[in-house]
Amino acid sequence: MTDMVFGTVPVRAGEPVLPRWWRTIDKWALSAILMLFGVGMLLGLAASVPLAEKNGLEPFYYVKRQAFFGSLGIIAMLVISMLSPTQVRRIGVIGFLGAFLALLALPVIGTDFGKGAVRWISFGFASVQPSEFLKPGFVVIAAWFMAAAHEVAGPPGRLYSFLLTVLIVVLLALQPDFGQASLVLFSWMVMYFIAGAPIFLLTVIAGLTAAGGLFAYNMSEHFARRINGFLSTEIDPRTQIGYATNAIQEGGFFGVGVGEGTVKWSLPDAHTDFIIAVAAEEYGLILVMIIIALYAIIVVRSLLRLMRERDPFTRLAGSGLACAFGVQALINMGVAVRLLPAKGMTLPFVSYGGSSVIASGIALGFLLALTRTRPQGEISDILARRK
Repeated sequence: MTDMVFGTVPVRAGEPVLPRWWRTIDKWALSAILMLFGVGMLLGLAASVPLAEKNGLEPFYYVKRQAFFGSLGIIAMLVISMLSPTQVRRIGVIGFLGAFLALLALPVIGTDFGKGAVRWISFGFASVQPSEFLKPGFVVIAAWFMAAAHEVAGPPGRLYSFLLTVLIVVLLALQPDFGQASLVLFSWMVMYFIAGAPIFLLTVIAGLTAAGGLFAYNMSEHFARRINGFLSTEIDPRTQIGYATNAIQEGGFFGVGVGEGTVKWSLPDAHTDFIIAVAAEEYGLILVMIIIALYAIIVVRSLLRLMRERDPFTRLAGSGLACAFGVQALINMGVAVRLLPAKGMTLPFVSYGGSSVIASGIALGFLLALTRTRPQGEISDILARRK
């Protein structure tokens, strides 16, 4: 309807796919993503060597695996970023259904790898964490439901998205995986707010979430142990938080030097959940600030582009993906500096993990595709030409 009123910007006839993709892609965000992966590989050279030694493997075993899975993630990101919003929606829905079925199968075929939470499906040579692949698909399908509610005689999409969110949050909490559950709920609330939800309703949902957290604290020993550790006035230096806090303090502004850090020998999750501690110890505050700046560039650039987008689905899905990506990074770094309770969440595109880096590549591919410059142009440009 908007195109009928304001007209459209003509597409360059016969323009090949790659030149059109390069002309319309957000090059700042793309560069920041590639730099994040480079930083992850750099930190992996330091953080994963002790783990390989403990497991009797060659020193750079995990580095090579990260390079392999990371390459798959980047390829997936670049290919998906060339798609149209309609194609993104189709792939997102299909991916969500596959990940959702895998999530349902976890109680039967899943494993916890001794970590107390059944989150993975092991194939022997590799493992898959369905919740990582569920997130980008969930954002896409929830945005589709909400956008459909804006259509004349459209379905009650907001209600459908809410019911779907509740179902997924419950399934994740039963693993238990409260970190991913909170991230799914947060991304839905962001999209619901952008779709026009009243503040009162969001406040009620936040209150119900707090009540759910209190219930989980009383019913789940796993959840209560992490909350009690976070609220404790003293830090046990032998815990992961204790090691990470000490490493960050030791790093100072410039770090202790490349390869000179010691936290990687003490932290079992130095290459995944606490990789920012390795960065802070060996490279200091400078590298940490660079990492934060790269995440900020991706999120802020994406949101600024989406503010000019006319299509409701594109605006909602892109905002949900950008905010989920940024908040996951904040949660990971917040846990390392003890601003948040431990949640077992990776640092996107930096931490080691096949599921994490490939799923992040898919999510960022969706985001880059949705933030590309559209042929229809912006409303302000069209109005200016009309004048």
